[in-house]
Amino acid sequence: MTLQEYDYARESPSKLAASCLLLALIMKNLGGWTPTLEYYSGYSAQDLHPLVKRLNFLLTYQPRDKLNAVRSKYSHRVFFEVAKVTPMDMLKLEETLTSC
Repeated sequence: MTLQEYDYARESPSKLAASCLLLALIMKNLGGWTPTLEYYSGYSAQDLHPLVKRLNFLLTYQPRDKLNAVRSKYSHRVFFEVAKVTPMDMLKLEETLTSC
């Protein structure tokens, strides 16, 4: 989704990937940012917080008229129906990020 948004073009691909991973870990209740992830990614959880919030905002307020083919593809069980995952509540995300 970020490929079509100019606001994300200035972010480094590694930081974007790390932020997406942190958001996915939080959304699926799989834990937080571990020292191992920090070591290998080069980013602390605090470095990623602003971008994680922006990504969740993008998921929450995505226009439904764009990316229909992508949404349809990733709604299939072969891709674990990731397009159907509901975004996190912004307040709950903020609480979770402050505890990381």
